[in-house]
Amino acid sequence: METIGVLMTSPISAYLEEELDKRFKLFRFWESPEKKEFLNKNSLSIRAVVGNASVGCDAAMIDLLPKLEIVSNFSVGLDKVDLVKCKERGVRVTNTPDVLTDDVADLALALILAVLRGICACDRYVRGGSWIKGDFKLTTKFSGKTVGILGLGRIGSGIAKRAEAFGCPISYYSRSKKPNINYKYYPSVVELAANCDILVVACPLTEETRHIVNREVIDALGPKGVIINIGRGPHVDEAELVSALVEGRLAGAGLDVFEHEPHVPEQLFDLENVVLLPHVGSGTVETRKDMADLVIRNLEAHFLNKPLITPVV
Repeated sequence: METIGVLMTSPISAYLEEELDKRFKLFRFWESPEKKEFLNKNSLSIRAVVGNASVGCDAAMIDLLPKLEIVSNFSVGLDKVDLVKCKERGVRVTNTPDVLTDDVADLALALILAVLRGICACDRYVRGGSWIKGDFKLTTKFSGKTVGILGLGRIGSGIAKRAEAFGCPISYYSRSKKPNINYKYYPSVVELAANCDILVVACPLTEETRHIVNREVIDALGPKGVIINIGRGPHVDEAELVSALVEGRLAGAGLDVFEHEPHVPEQLFDLENVVLLPHVGSGTVETRKDMADLVIRNLEAHFLNKPLITPVV
């Protein structure tokens, strides 16, 4: 397989880069300042693309790669891959589900606790020497709060299971009611938001779910409500979220993703009721290695004419 050209779109993982380099002819896309010229020059050599949640494989890239056979994505989300174009061209697509479910679900719970109990603000309070001047203000209890989950897939279900351990009633919204699920189902996001204390965004990003959390949803959640986003930044109308937090129309937010990453609205920086993370949902050594191994296994399966491990297209 050493002659098979694989394009890696960005420096996703040192381990993955090293392993791809051992097995294939690796093209490092991020090292080229002239992207289109680079693709044109190597168009007949590249048979696979490895992308991630930041840089995937859009229609323009696909058009420039006539020999492309597979996109093996280092992410469960596929919003950076043009799936329609891939289907038209007969290009296979894989992702990395399941291996990152626990990490992302764990992080969602961590964000909930960090926001409600003011953990990050408490840390700054101690480090800044303020404790000497008096006790930290009272925070909000998590156990028993109603958790509404937007998207009850693998990750959403993992979050629900963890929140249940805190005695939290669970409700959810998805495109349809899930069979054999005892959680309360709401047929709209607005109804879900109106009936929960904490709204967790955990659905895939599509054109239908872009800005699915808008002004109406935020207002339904209300001034005592909290938004947790471990999905994708564009799920939430960021301008409306910022306004609601600044104006006190929302109690708080825990955000691992943003609409224009890595750029984050500066208005959020001084808000103690907001916890900001740099898109690290799956960012553990163990899980990133598992994701990298899954990317490689899918590529090897494809080029050995074996069934793909996690096919999407």
